[in-house]
Order: sequence, then C-alpha cells, then structure tokens
Amino acid sequence: MMARLMKPAALLLLASVLFLAGCVTHHPSEANSGAQLTPGTRMTRDLARLPAPKGKVAVAVYGFRDQTGQYKPAPDSSFSTAVTQGGAAILVQALLDSGWFIPVERENLQNLLTERKIVRALEAPDKNAAPLIPQLQPASIIIEGGITAYESNVRSGGIGAHYLGVGLSTLYRVDQVTINLRSVDIRSGKVLGSVSTTKAIYSYEVRPTVFKFVNFKDLVQFEAGMTRNEPAQLCVREAIEAGVIHLVAQGIRDGFWELKDERDRSSSLLAPAGDEHAASAALPPPPPEVSTHDSSTT
Repeated sequence: MMARLMKPAALLLLASVLFLAGCVTHHPSEANSGAQLTPGTRMTRDLARLPAPKGKVAVAVYGFRDQTGQYKPAPDSSFSTAVTQGGAAILVQALLDSGWFIPVERENLQNLLTERKIVRALEAPDKNAAPLIPQLQPASIIIEGGITAYESNVRSGGIGAHYLGVGLSTLYRVDQVTINLRSVDIRSGKVLGSVSTTKAIYSYEVRPTVFKFVNFKDLVQFEAGMTRNEPAQLCVREAIEAGVIHLVAQGIRDGFWELKDERDRSSSLLAPAGDEHAASAALPPPPPEVSTHDSSTT
C-alpha cells in the first residue's frame, strides 16, 4: 500500500540506492586475483637502463635498519612500525638490478657458514683431495645506511563543493620517507660516496554525496567514497633504488669505478643529483688527483 502512494521517481531512486548498497557489500575483483610479481617503480626501469660497467664490484650488505623509531598510530598496533623492516632485502635486489654490483651474503652469514661446515663434514676423508666448495668471495666495499626518517602528515588538505544537494569532496595527505646510503672501502675504511633520497607517500579520498527531497516530506541522501593509499614499502623501494643510482654516478665522477664505454659518461641517468637539465648534462672526466682503479678489484 505504501509503495502505491510513492511516486515512480521515488521508487526508481530507492531501487538505485539499494542496488548500490548491495554492490558495496561485495569484495572488489582484486581481492580474488592471484599472487603476482611486485610491480616495479620508475627507478626500477632506470636501474635497468644504467650504462654497463667495466667490471662489477663485489659488495656486502650487513643490514639496512629502520632508524626512524616511528610506529603506526592506534588502533592499528602500538608495536607495528610505519616502514618496512626488509630494507636490506630491497637494497640487495636494487644492487643486483643495477648491473654494477655483485652482492655477497652477509646478513645471514652464520647460516651460510653452517651449511659449508656440513659440506666439509661430508667430504671424502682424503685430505689431499680438492675441496668440494670454493672459498667465500670477499667484498670490495660495504654498503651501509638505513631508513633515517618517516614524517607523517607533512601536508594535508581538501576541497569540496555542493550545488542543489549534489556535491563532491576530496581529501589528501602526504607522508615522507628518507633513506641514506653510503659506500665504504674495506681496505681503508674511507667513505667513497654518500647519498640521501626522499620519497613522498600520497593518500587521497574522494567522496560524492547526493541530498534530495523526493517529495514534500521524503528525503533521500546518498553517499559513496573511495580511498587510495600509496604502499609505503614501494616508496621505500623507490627511494633505495634512487640512492643506488646516485651512488653509481658519484663513484664514476670520483673515479672509483669505470664505465665499459666512456661515451656513456654523457648519459642523463648519471647526471648530478638535482640537476634540472639532466637530460643534456654530461659527467666531467675524473679529476687528475684521484687515482682510478679497476672496478673489478676496487
């Protein structure tokens, strides 16, 4: 009886609201998709495009700690950190992707030594026989550093407008993560290069609203919304990859390692950090007072 008294427009609007409400209760299609490789960043593509080295450098990474001391706000968890604790794994992957370095295992060195002891225990009793496994490869440099800062809510704001009961509002927030990388010569302990990179983390929310009188006494209000948060671990990965690119460029400029083809010295990827004309910038030749070493032995 009540449906008969309502106008057709009101019935149509009510049906639309119920249909949309039913759609909201369903899981998005992405929730049912299978696992896939972690997507690369813009810096991942730049790492793959770096000019080839004259010789790869053996490098050790003992750790890449979270030095921010930042925890996620309640109600998430007072023990959950704001940034990933897998910085060392991300750094090793970036060093491999660059094509300039040969990472050697050092973070879990004890596990590696244990397995080597097991192999030696299974060797033939003849001590004159050649060993089954070779010696461990030493590193030429050590990569040190960590995630030095995570600033939340660096910038936030929003805007909205409503007209005749129909409106749209947006909110955004910007966080910021900073990492530091430095390369250290194992022979002298000299810091060959140091770089700090920063990546912004963007979050935004879009919320449309409809506020209408369907007749003299009946009011219908419809709201929807969408929130998008940039994954913090991908931002940390991009900052680390950018740091590796700048370390390579610094080492070439200072003469600590060499390019396979000196004509690649003019590559825009090796331009000094912060140069707005990176596309046309060329690296200067190594200074005469700095001795140039073969990257295979540095």
